[in-house]
Amino acid sequence: MTDDVAALAFAGLQPEDIVATLSDLGFDCDGRFLALNSYENRVYQIGIENERPVVAKFYRPGRWSDESILEEHQFSIDLAAQEIPVIPPLEIEGSTLNHAGPFRLAVFPCHGGRSPDLDNYELLTQLGHLVARIHLEGEGSSFVHRPRIDIESYGVDSMDFLLENDFIPDENYDAYESVAELVLDGVEASFERAGDTREIRLHGDFHPGNVLVNQDRLHIVDLDDCRHGPGVQDLWMFLSGDRIEQTPQLEALLEGYQSFRSFDPRELHLIEALRSLRIMHYSAWLARRWEDPAFKVAFPWFDSPRYWDDHILALREQVALMQEPPLEWRDF
Repeated sequence: MTDDVAALAFAGLQPEDIVATLSDLGFDCDGRFLALNSYENRVYQIGIENERPVVAKFYRPGRWSDESILEEHQFSIDLAAQEIPVIPPLEIEGSTLNHAGPFRLAVFPCHGGRSPDLDNYELLTQLGHLVARIHLEGEGSSFVHRPRIDIESYGVDSMDFLLENDFIPDENYDAYESVAELVLDGVEASFERAGDTREIRLHGDFHPGNVLVNQDRLHIVDLDDCRHGPGVQDLWMFLSGDRIEQTPQLEALLEGYQSFRSFDPRELHLIEALRSLRIMHYSAWLARRWEDPAFKVAFPWFDSPRYWDDHILALREQVALMQEPPLEWRDF
């Protein structure tokens, strides 16, 4: 099957396709159906007769190979085996990755919950525990089919794609090109200050939306972006507000982290660099997916001059932040 055929089927995925696919895999669907918040893939909560619902993830064609998806699945299985509260996919007919006509999908147990309260330092310490335990497993071996978080793929490639594909309004083009170059210079300088930090297997996209809190229990979801990178990548997205607000948040995270794994303080130099790369990568991600009708509905502001004004301003702020000293930590 060609990628074009698979992409067309993915774009036209309908509830009846989803229910029929789950039924073919042996699930007795009861008609309850809820689309969950995901744009890269298509993710749905499906009701099952006399059982807990399941979550079905239909993978976007062309993004990951089967081998890289299975590598993600195995990482989550290995983490769960260490009693880390991730949610690995179910094995169905001998595999966690299932093929149904033009679709590739995985099915997961359903766990409800809310996003964590970042003002709850006790919860941040608990998250630090979990991240350290993920990293202990992550440093035990390496991915074969999954990439790195690096300046080239997240920064340079993102900038080049936007500049070469007519997404930036003419009046913003020169300003974007100029500030993007400054951002990349700042990122390179930040990595140079950090020195030779270790890269390990990571969650890669660990932010509050990928943590479910249910009373006193946490569940970690969506390892779809797991990659190699510095450990601080799985910590910095839980820092919010200004420097004064972020400092005690960092202390709480690292208090928990250090109880299981040593944190390399040089990685504090990478926080704003990684944030900068994520900002650049996010805009290029929207551009790369712009032909998907779901993106035009969900992000109607993306091709507006106002968006690019704000984006350029955010990048300028990052240039300044990367020139400041890193966040302070008492063990640094």
